Amino acid sequence: MPCRLRLENATALRFMASMKIVARLFMTAVAAILFAVAPAIVHGQELGNPLPGLSLDGLNTYAPPPTLDNMPGVTAGTLTLAAQLTTDGPEITRGLTWRVFSPTPGDDGKLPLRGSAQGGTATFDLEPGSYLVHAAFGRAGATKRITVGADNKRETLVLDAGGLKLDAMLSGGVRIPPGKLKFTIYEASENDEGERALVVPDVKPNTVVRLNAGTYHVVSQYGNVNAVIRSDIRVEAGKLTEALVEHKAAQITMKLVREKNGEAIADTSWSVLTDSGDIVKETVGAFASMVLAEGKYSIVAKNRDRIYQREFQVDAGRNEDVEVITETDIAAGKPELTGEEPFTDTMPLSSEEFPAEEEPVE
Repeated sequence: MPCRLRLENATALRFMASMKIVARLFMTAVAAILFAVAPAIVHGQELGNPLPGLSLDGLNTYAPPPTLDNMPGVTAGTLTLAAQLTTDGPEITRGLTWRVFSPTPGDDGKLPLRGSAQGGTATFDLEPGSYLVHAAFGRAGATKRITVGADNKRETLVLDAGGLKLDAMLSGGVRIPPGKLKFTIYEASENDEGERALVVPDVKPNTVVRLNAGTYHVVSQYGNVNAVIRSDIRVEAGKLTEALVEHKAAQITMKLVREKNGEAIADTSWSVLTDSGDIVKETVGAFASMVLAEGKYSIVAKNRDRIYQREFQVDAGRNEDVEVITETDIAAGKPELTGEEPFTDTMPLSSEEFPAEEEPVE
C-alpha cells in the first residue's frame, strides 16, 4: 500500500512538470508571432492600408482616368481627312487648317478641341466616338460630323469654294497706285436693318481671297473720300474669278495763293463741298491733296479770318492742282489784309446812323 501511493505521487509530479514546459513554450511562440507582426501593422497604418501586413509600395492612392493605354479592350481609330474644292476636283495639298472637336460642349460652353493640323491631307488617332470636323481654306470652310470606330477610316470634305482676285483702274486704262486702293467684301444679302455682314476687310489689290461659292457685295475705294464703287460679284466653285473695277475719279491738290502759280499760304483751313452744298472733306494745311469722284465741287479756304471760295470740276483720270487766289474773297469790297492793321474793337457810325440829341423841353 505505501509503495502504490508513492508511485501515484511521482506520476502526478511528472505531469505537472510537463504542463509547465508546454505553457512556457506556448507563451514564447505567441511573443515571437507578435514581435514579427507588429512592424507590418505599423507600416499598414502609416499608408492608410485597411489590410494589416499588406504592402502598397509603388501603387497610387487613386487610379488615373481611363485612356486607351489603361483600357486593354479599347483601341484607337485612325481618321484620315482630305478636302476638295469640288466633288470631282483634286485634293487640296496645302493651305488647309483642320480642327477636330468633341460634339459635347464643356463647362465653358465651348466644344473641346481634340486635335488640329495644317497643310493638306491630315491623320488623327482618336478614341471611338462621334466628332465634328472643320476644314478651313482661307475664308472658305466646311464642317462634317464623323463617327470613329476601332478601324481605320478616311473622309473627304467638299468645300464648294473658289477664289476671288480684285483690282481697279481709272478711265482710259490708267493703273491706280496699290497704296491708295483697297477692297471690302460683304455678304450679298442684307439684314432687317439694311446692313450686310462683313466677310473680309481691307483686301489689297491682286490678292487671291478663298471664298465659298456664292455672290458677294464688293466695295472698292480709291483714296479715303468719296471715290467708291460698289458691285456684286459671283464666285464659282473650283474657279478663280478675276474682277477689274473702273473708278471715275482724280487726284486733286488745292492751295491758297496770292497770285497765279504763287507760293501756298500755310495754316489754311479747307472745306470741299458738292454742288448741292454737302461737305465732302475738311482738312488743314498749305496743301490739301485728296482723291475725288468726278463731278462739280466748291472749295472754301479760310486763312487769318478771311474766307475764299472757288468752284471747280473733277474729270475722271485727270489729276491736277487747283489754286484759290486771295482775290476771290467772298466778302466783296473788303480790302485784303496785310497783317499791319491796328487793332480796334469799335466801328465808326455815319451821321445817319447816329441820331442827334433832342433839345430839352421847357
